[in-house]
Amino acid sequence: MNRDSWNRIRKCFKTLLDDDTFIGKAFDIFIQVLIFLSMVSFSIETLPHLPGWANTALHYFEWFVVTVFTIEYMMRIAVGGLSYIFSWWGMIDLLAILPTLIGAEVDLRSVRILRVLRFIRALKLTRYIKAMHRLNVAFGLIRDELVMYLLITILVLYLSSVGIYYFEHDAQPQHFASVLHAFWWSVVTLTTVGYGDVYPVTPGGKFFTFIVLMLGLGIISVPTGLITSALQEAKKLIEQEQESQQEK
Repeated sequence: MNRDSWNRIRKCFKTLLDDDTFIGKAFDIFIQVLIFLSMVSFSIETLPHLPGWANTALHYFEWFVVTVFTIEYMMRIAVGGLSYIFSWWGMIDLLAILPTLIGAEVDLRSVRILRVLRFIRALKLTRYIKAMHRLNVAFGLIRDELVMYLLITILVLYLSSVGIYYFEHDAQPQHFASVLHAFWWSVVTLTTVGYGDVYPVTPGGKFFTFIVLMLGLGIISVPTGLITSALQEAKKLIEQEQESQQEK
């Protein structure tokens, strides 16, 4: 194959993968439907006592999906090269097909467990959602704030685990045997979930829990406000970018 022929093939692939063209939009819709059906198929496979014909149909459908996704993956490599292979979406696309391909070649139980990674195909769907671009821009705007928020949250989780351990260890050694055992209580309490499987019984522990719950309400509200304001800013930036492109 000469260079001109390869360039024409790459141009065809690029047109097919470009969601601004009619054929590209049609291909996007086809992939979205296939991802959704793959997720449904994966869920049906977990049902007990499936008849043989159903297992056979699901098996062939799985290979049809993998074949389409493999062709799409190869087309994106042809267009994007190494930059695509080592990108986030390149990794996701590879993980979407790898478990089935490995399972076909190797029948080891330790390897076949990789088939569970087929649920990663759900992440492929986010590529075709326009709103994900705004969300990506928004997270980029508040990246430093989110990192700081995460560090503070981890610190508060640790301190609350230490505090409840000293309050409740003597009264409930089975639940608060160590600071690490108390970490589960800290996660449940700070997120205000409150499963009720582990709770304080001492007066000091109850008062400390009240303080932690108040902190938890604040911790939950911080990222909500950050993301809301960032999404508004991201929408403005994208609209300005689109207007500047139209002017050109």
